Amino acid sequence: MKIKSTLLATTAVAFLFFVSSCSKSNYGSGGQQPPPPPPGGNSITINIYNMQFPASTTVKKGTIVKWYNQDGFAHTVTSDDGSTFNSGNLGAGATFSYTASQTGTFLYHCNIHADMHGKLIVTE
Repeated sequence: MKIKSTLLATTAVAFLFFVSSCSKSNYGSGGQQPPPPPPGGNSITINIYNMQFPASTTVKKGTIVKWYNQDGFAHTVTSDDGSTFNSGNLGAGATFSYTASQTGTFLYHCNIHADMHGKLIVTE
C-alpha cells in the first residue's frame, strides 16, 4: 500500500511539473509583446518577429534602443558598418540594447539570415 501511495504521489508531482513547464511562454510562436521598458529615460523596443526587423525606426539621440527576439531561433543585430553595434547571437526571447549616442542613419542586418535588414534613424 505504501508503494502505491508513493507511486501515485510521484506521478502527481511529475504531471504538475510537466503541465507547468508546458505553460511557460514561447516568445517565438506566441507573438507576445516584450516587457515594458524600465521607468525613466527614453527607450524603445524593436521587435524581431517572423524573420523581420521593422523597415525603419526613428529615435532621438540618447534613446536606449532594445531589440527583442520574438522568433524561436537565433538572430543578430549587426550594423552594416560592423562597428556601431553588434549583438552577437540572440537566442529566442533574448534582448540586445544600444544607446543611440550619435545622430545619423544606421543600416543593420542579421548575420545569420541574409534577407533580414533594418534601418535606425537617430535625430537630435
